[in-house]
Amino acid sequence: MATANNNLSDYDKATIPSAKDFRFGIVVSEWNDTITEGLFNGAYQTLLDHDVAAENIIRWNVPGSYELIYGSKKMQQQGVDAVIAIGSVIQGETKHFDFVCEAVSQGIKDLNILHDIPVIFCVLTDNNLQQAIDRSGGKHGNKGTEAAIAAIKMVHLGK
Repeated sequence: MATANNNLSDYDKATIPSAKDFRFGIVVSEWNDTITEGLFNGAYQTLLDHDVAAENIIRWNVPGSYELIYGSKKMQQQGVDAVIAIGSVIQGETKHFDFVCEAVSQGIKDLNILHDIPVIFCVLTDNNLQQAIDRSGGKHGNKGTEAAIAAIKMVHLGK
């Protein structure tokens, strides 16, 4: 969805179907919370901008990105139409980054294969904090906005 100018928040609102009658779950990692809060705010505001009632947006927090898988699985059971999994993993000096990124991406992929409720991958996997800032409301826009648009489109695809 990102455009040539790399702004994750650029989209044509007129091309997005109505989300008025849908419920969305957002599972947010508490780890790197300055980043994940920015992503949540982008997703939340975008859903509101597309006529989703605030009471139809359910937020759950989980400790870290690794826990997004279980949190998203449980959220799928809450009668939502789509789940947005929000996290941020920033490269460190150990292989921990690789293991967490691989597990989370595979886990969310598995949820999408096994269940009929789409789970949208909104996990930043950046080399440094500045890259994460730039993609969570900074100069490249907000990946949370992009994830909310993807969630709306995927709900319509499944209907």
